[in-house]
Amino acid sequence: MKKILLFSLLSAFLMSCNGNAQKKSNKDSSENYEVNKTEAEWKKELSAEEFDVLRNAATERPFSSELNNIKEPGTFVCAACGNELYKTEHKFMSGTGWPSFDRAIEGGVAYGSDSKLGYQRDEVHCAKCGGHLGHVFNDGPRETTGKRHCINGVAMNFLPEEK
Repeated sequence: MKKILLFSLLSAFLMSCNGNAQKKSNKDSSENYEVNKTEAEWKKELSAEEFDVLRNAATERPFSSELNNIKEPGTFVCAACGNELYKTEHKFMSGTGWPSFDRAIEGGVAYGSDSKLGYQRDEVHCAKCGGHLGHVFNDGPRETTGKRHCINGVAMNFLPEEK
């Protein structure tokens, strides 16, 4: 009887413990950002596609964003909070199907990592609200930074430069 009781207690203890894999990283916590909202507040303010990308780290379909073709001077801002992220002058055609930039506006983005695909990738998110923007890769233009910020168009809005 003692063995059964001991085994039951040990089993319950082991099953209730969360490993590190189940814990969210600090970057996922909205309390680390200037703009803090509940999931319900974000759902109310964002379209379903914006919410899926910005808050759930989804990826929009390639070649689906109108922002791919923007060439006029201006600023790309976070669709969730309006934070300035990228300038048109640092945008380039990567052929990947997503808006691509060789650098961000200083202080506009923050970096983390994800391994959802089974390998480590550098994630880019808004430094003000923590919204997922996309990923950064080392296959950008060699004559500039060598970086390619591959960003979901739905995660941004474009503000043309005033003339």
